[in-house]
Amino acid sequence: METAFLVSDMTCNHCVQTITKAVQAVAPDAQVSTDLNARRVVIASTVAADVLRAAIVDEGYDVQAA
Repeated sequence: METAFLVSDMTCNHCVQTITKAVQAVAPDAQVSTDLNARRVVIASTVAADVLRAAIVDEGYDVQAA
């Protein structure tokens, strides 16, 4: 299952790394792809979207469904 989010305050590669680590902490097998210019994160995982979203929010990011 693929889930996409818009993360408006994802502005640099450090943000990308932080978000990727947060997602993989709750979904170790997740495939995370990011588009920094579009501020879009796409996650391929069997973990529920709300769990993935919460992991990113817990890192301090504003997350919206894409």
